[in-house]
Amino acid sequence: MAEAGANIIVRLDGVEKHFGAVRALDGVDFAVHAGECVGLVGHNGAGKSTLMHVLAGTLTPDSGAIAIGGASQSGYSVVLAQGLGIRCVFQELSLCPNLTVAENARINHAALKGLGWRRRAGDLILARLDEIFPGHGIGAGDIVRDLSIGKRQMVEVARAFTVTDDPLRLVILDEPTSSLDSHTAGQLLSFVRRVVAGGASCVLISHLLGEVLENSDRIVVMRDGKVVAADTAAAFDRDKLVTAMGAAGKHARAGAERASERHSAAPVRIRARPERQLDDAELVAHEGEVIGLAGLSGHGQTELLLQIFKGASRRTDRIEVTAPVALIAGDRQADGIFPLWSIAENIGIRSIARLRDGILISRAREDELAATWREKINIRTPDIRNNILSLSGGNQQKALFARALGSDARIVLMDDPMRGVDIGTKREVYELIRAEAQSGRTFLWYTTETDELENCDHVYVFRNGRIVADLGRGELTEEKVIQSSFQAAG
Repeated sequence: MAEAGANIIVRLDGVEKHFGAVRALDGVDFAVHAGECVGLVGHNGAGKSTLMHVLAGTLTPDSGAIAIGGASQSGYSVVLAQGLGIRCVFQELSLCPNLTVAENARINHAALKGLGWRRRAGDLILARLDEIFPGHGIGAGDIVRDLSIGKRQMVEVARAFTVTDDPLRLVILDEPTSSLDSHTAGQLLSFVRRVVAGGASCVLISHLLGEVLENSDRIVVMRDGKVVAADTAAAFDRDKLVTAMGAAGKHARAGAERASERHSAAPVRIRARPERQLDDAELVAHEGEVIGLAGLSGHGQTELLLQIFKGASRRTDRIEVTAPVALIAGDRQADGIFPLWSIAENIGIRSIARLRDGILISRAREDELAATWREKINIRTPDIRNNILSLSGGNQQKALFARALGSDARIVLMDDPMRGVDIGTKREVYELIRAEAQSGRTFLWYTTETDELENCDHVYVFRNGRIVADLGRGELTEEKVIQSSFQAAG
């Protein structure tokens, strides 16, 4: 951890940023010393990502001062930030999907030119991937759009740590583990600690408070565009962080008050057997159940969700679905939101049949649906007719929940939907899921966060595209999930 008199890598003083009537940053002071990891926490919409965009040069502040290495900066930009050794891994990934992994590495390094630049770029990015994520399974010639979201996040992280001509002084990690399973996340955080020990610095933004507490030297808490608390990591615990963020109450296990028995008497809503399943194991979900899918990322959970989604309209010998289905995507930018549409239009698209007035969609009905769910799920926006991109990432995800829950779907498939969502928002959504399940909705929930499995009535663990463990609530422990993920046969 940096001493009080250690060199300051970056300092932001009195930074303000407005988006129309929304004050995203309200006079923020922020600094990072050499050789420290600063944890940055707060609810979605608190201003964390906006502040980091300013630091990375991708947003120009309306007022305030920026100093890098003690030197004031004017005309601050991405190019200048890169040249000064500041890199950023954004929550919404910035890779070019039509390019290869090596070509994406070249974008950040003008020094890679001339004959053989693709080979050199590929060697550069693969060396970092090997160092950070041993056994990653990514090739330099892989097209980015063909990679899973977890592997795309791995490439984005590794690219930020590559070095050619420009130095590496500070890496901003905005929700870097949000698409990674616990094993891969552990690999990354271990690497971050080694980098910081070597004298570089990191800013770690994470909705997983345990990650921040365990891996940060100092923690800064933001709320409503302001810094409301800052101290050494040792001065905080989870409850103090939650209180500083403005979320009342202690963390409660959502399943603690529920009966542990399965809803065996209720109708079966889903019966599914993965294509690679060699034995008779199958997934069964009854009406009103919340079923969890666990295991390492990329081991067939998302594929099964998509097969079930398709099975709602076409029954097969492996998939049986007995009610309308909605899917909540985890990769909201690629598979979830319609970026040119308003918030109301994004919410209403799954409910077009009941929003119609003759052959046209009734704007009044669409606005009524969106306004109802804005209130019910607390989507933070002054106007539901604003573009969906005006929302923070967490509020965009709330809009996807509103789309599914505001529809006629009795089965909701969730593909790691809490990626990048803060603890307060998560609690709201957990309560909503439980209430909807009690009313008869069935949820199938793939999550890379082991803690979220506590919200489930039953959990299936996947490995190599197969179900390898079937755990009821009374059997569910983190140790059993991890053991099944790594040691199951096949």
